Amino acid sequence: MFEEIRACISSQLNIDEEEIKIESSFMNDLGADSLDIVELIMELEEKYDIEIPDEDVEKIATVGDIVEYIKAHSEE
Repeated sequence: MFEEIRACISSQLNIDEEEIKIESSFMNDLGADSLDIVELIMELEEKYDIEIPDEDVEKIATVGDIVEYIKAHSEE
């Protein structure tokens, strides 16, 4: 699942997949701004057929956070 999510992040933020680590912070390490994160969340919600409430989005700071969230809330 990490590889799939990393591919989405790479596409959304236009950065090399090799730069994206499980511990990477979206804002500090990957240079994402709040709009980038919203767009990424929307893409992942569609891909995994889940809805991530705003209060949960606010808690997601790293790639690992989103991987764990999707694992816990998706059907895959």
